[in-house]
Amino acid sequence: MSPPVPPPEGFAHAHADVNGVRLHYVIGGSGPAIVLLHGWPFSWIEWRAVMPLLAEQGFTVIAPDLRGSGDSSIPAGHWTKRDEAEDLHQLLRHLGHDRVCVAGTDVGTMTAHAWAQAYPDEVSRLVLSEAFLPGFGLEEHMNPAAGGSWHFGFHAQSELAAMLTAGKEEQYLSGFWSMMSRGGITDADRRDLLRVYTAPDAMRGGFEHYATLVDDGRAARDAAPSGMPVLVLSGEFGLPQHILLDGARQAARDVRADIVPAAAHTFAADNPAWTAERLARFFTTTPAA
Repeated sequence: MSPPVPPPEGFAHAHADVNGVRLHYVIGGSGPAIVLLHGWPFSWIEWRAVMPLLAEQGFTVIAPDLRGSGDSSIPAGHWTKRDEAEDLHQLLRHLGHDRVCVAGTDVGTMTAHAWAQAYPDEVSRLVLSEAFLPGFGLEEHMNPAAGGSWHFGFHAQSELAAMLTAGKEEQYLSGFWSMMSRGGITDADRRDLLRVYTAPDAMRGGFEHYATLVDDGRAARDAAPSGMPVLVLSGEFGLPQHILLDGARQAARDVRADIVPAAAHTFAADNPAWTAERLARFFTTTPAA
């Protein structure tokens, strides 16, 4: 396999063995910790353009590849968002931090919410973006008979989906990348994403994020509402914001929202300057805007 793309200036690739998996992450900057969680079918590079801008604002910026994705290991079998949250909890402690601001997008939003529910004293501020929230609206959007999206059910059959897309990874993923981005995901990004998604078992690893969504929803509904400040972000040309905002208002007590202008689903890549400023303002230690 070819080497990963270089990290932004001032950042470094690293690995940690936590919770039975080997997590790859990119880290840089100094100060309070921010963890940025990517969606599918992406890796840490979905956040790459934002990372140095946040480091300049005085943060330690950590962008991991979720288990099963990017250059992280791919466990056998299925796993839940709580399992992914435990990975990140242990990674944070491995890096010497006990408090963190977390931003997730797409399936990373689901993991970020699970982390905040499991460790409410650890996650101080939470950004949810461009997703349906398990337990709070996702289930309706998983049902094609009611106008929901077909891909949830297909991806949830992770082994079958991996078999049917084997050797056709670029054809299958390219449509998602084109639909989700307004130019922020570059040709170099696509090459690196193909590098990791054509690795052995990598498509199944990505599909595993969908395999336990029903269980994720049950766990989310059983937890107490999140008490930390929550910001819902949506790209101007991304998913309709009410889809996530309605669910977030059921799942959390302190919710505000904003729209990322001139951006689609991959808003952090499409409009990194606006995104970095908004995240930094929300993540400051003074009352959040």
